[in-house]
Amino acid sequence: MSTPESSSAPGLLAVVVIGAGQAGLSAAGQLLRNGLTPWEDFVVLDANDGPGGAWRHRWDSLTFDAAHGIHDLPGLPLGTPDPAEPASRVVSRYYGAYEQGNGLPVVRPATVESVVHHVEQNALTPETARSPAPSLTPSAAPSHHGTFTVTTTEGRTWRTRTVINATGTWDSPYVPYYPGIAEFTGRQLHTRGFTAAEDFTGQRVLVVGGGTSALQFLLQLDEAGARTVWSTRRAPDWTDRFLDSSWGVNVEASVSARTTMGLPPLSVVAATGLPVTDQYLAGLASGVLLSRGPLRRITPTGVVLDGPGPDGGPVPSQGPVADALLTPGGAAAGGRDRVPVLPGRACTALSAEDPLTTWETPVDVILWATGFRASLEHLSPLHLRERGGGVVMAADGVSVVKSPGLFLVGYGASASTIGATRAGRRAAVEAVRTVE
Repeated sequence: MSTPESSSAPGLLAVVVIGAGQAGLSAAGQLLRNGLTPWEDFVVLDANDGPGGAWRHRWDSLTFDAAHGIHDLPGLPLGTPDPAEPASRVVSRYYGAYEQGNGLPVVRPATVESVVHHVEQNALTPETARSPAPSLTPSAAPSHHGTFTVTTTEGRTWRTRTVINATGTWDSPYVPYYPGIAEFTGRQLHTRGFTAAEDFTGQRVLVVGGGTSALQFLLQLDEAGARTVWSTRRAPDWTDRFLDSSWGVNVEASVSARTTMGLPPLSVVAATGLPVTDQYLAGLASGVLLSRGPLRRITPTGVVLDGPGPDGGPVPSQGPVADALLTPGGAAAGGRDRVPVLPGRACTALSAEDPLTTWETPVDVILWATGFRASLEHLSPLHLRERGGGVVMAADGVSVVKSPGLFLVGYGASASTIGATRAGRRAAVEAVRTVE
């Protein structure tokens, strides 16, 4: 939603929330509960044309019977959606109801281009801190860390004492570099550009990536009549661990340990592994979910894989969990026998140390299911990044050590929807405490 006063903000706000996904909406809801007034004390800036966050852009075949689902926003249970309805529609409707029901001050479309920090001349000093302070509302309270100016691509600006950044990752797709990638004459697309598996019927599609998105693509493409090839950098990280609540807490703790050191967050699969669900077990048994090894380079009409051996047939190790399932008597026995020999040719060894194990096979399409990075480019004026690319986070998981008054949610351990909900609430509480 947007109002006339949202086109500019001449006064000084207490909080600007950037992003209206799970984390941003959770933060905004908590700001209301903490007594802040919409439009007067805070606004939410969203780059989309309507509610739904990144879910708004997901392909129609991604439904809640296949997706991980989302965590309830505070005070509004999602209920049980129709498992056949596209998740994009379910979440857009749900987020929209939360915005309207709470009267959230959402400005859209508003794509943030930059966030700049200003140290004010009247910032608190030891002397002024000892002086009696008047009773002020949050939007007028003095700040010891200065202020921020948030500017959109259209040139609109908001001045604020704190910023809660909830921009997620959808706008920062990651495609790794491989030799020959620019010379490939077929089609290349990332998860972000996927629309429907039927677009690839009859084509040979290489799916690159070891996460759950890759698994879903492979199953959908196979069902749609595409010929799939799966490539992973190492054996897929299948796990037979039971994913209970304590397991989730341990995962968040391990991710937080990285972000408090300023290291970039790892992918979700790196922290969780791939659970062997009934659907994925069937994919292993059919041979569809068997990796053909790492991608080495790309040719104009195909790819070179290190895994199919010198005759295009063998399947490399799939990791201890999957290998056990694929053995005779295992739940996925026979899966290896159902993997077709790849067309193509053996590649000439590059050196005596490079054994003849690679295989060049033709493909029509390369689908990069290689994940996303945190969308933080608009924060570059704040110089937050460490040499390794990460941001040093405080122990609370939301405060940025280098920039007091800035909070990141949906980053690191809070990248999941349940983590985003908790982090949004926590960031809102800390933001209000900062401006009190």
